[in-house]
Amino acid sequence: MAFDLRDKRIWVAGHRGMVGSAVLRRLASEPCKIATVDRGEVDLTRQSDVEAFVRDARPDAIVLAAAKVGGILANDSYPVDFLVQNLQIETNIFAAAHAYDVDRLLFLGSSCIYPKLVPQPITEEALLTGPLEPTNEWYAIAKIAGIKLAQAYRKQFGRDYISAMPTNLYGPRDNFDLNSSHVLPALIRKVHEAKQSGASAITIWGTGAPLREFLHADDCADALVFLLKSYSETSHVNVGSGEDISILDLARLVCRVVGFDGVIEHDLTKPDGTSRKLMSSDRLRGMGWMPKIGLQDGIARTYRWFLENETKDPAR
Repeated sequence: MAFDLRDKRIWVAGHRGMVGSAVLRRLASEPCKIATVDRGEVDLTRQSDVEAFVRDARPDAIVLAAAKVGGILANDSYPVDFLVQNLQIETNIFAAAHAYDVDRLLFLGSSCIYPKLVPQPITEEALLTGPLEPTNEWYAIAKIAGIKLAQAYRKQFGRDYISAMPTNLYGPRDNFDLNSSHVLPALIRKVHEAKQSGASAITIWGTGAPLREFLHADDCADALVFLLKSYSETSHVNVGSGEDISILDLARLVCRVVGFDGVIEHDLTKPDGTSRKLMSSDRLRGMGWMPKIGLQDGIARTYRWFLENETKDPAR
């Protein structure tokens, strides 16, 4: 089933975040109308706020990119926040969409939904086949619930709700705070500050051996719009680049892009996390979608954005 975006009103929930803003940029080239609302006007964790907005805005489709996100340290430090707030956002938006007859919704998940120990590359069928990575299980459980909500509304009410599971994302409007960010933006800030201060070395967590896959947010947004227009099945769909890199090699790449010539040291008291996480995007590629932005080019674009925006208010 094709979903024609012409003259449709699309609510991008989470439009100020990295992924949501990328979806806005991508939808600008489509013949649709955009609905957004700032968090100061609508608290997505409050059902009454969400219902009132959906009632008044009357979107034809929703891209649910809003979430409380963070890296290993943030997830491990604030488990209640990551579990409860994400569950509230998801259940509120799904319920309001159904109540006001929004029949098209795309839920955005995360690759952390998959078990810690699972055959690589990870296929969609690996969901719920083993224990999760303990350091981010709170966020993962909330995201799994979102997948199941989409499937439940499809099964019980025939709603055309779908889910996409991106790999590790990066790009403009990422979170570069060293206490709450993911590995790539954290490396960009750390290496940049080391270069600016004239430091002789940077320190990365753990051994640097774990392998991770990365996808630029603009590529992710292109895939999401592709799925919004063309996909209508029960299973979630992986969205990835199909390639992985060790954290150590990633740090070296960031150093090269930033222009830092110092030494990379290791803090072995910090955890590595899962040893490898590479998703299979065969299902998405079989539909005809491919990424366009290479990792080095993507890091260079992200670093340029960081340089242009680093002094602005993080809330933006």
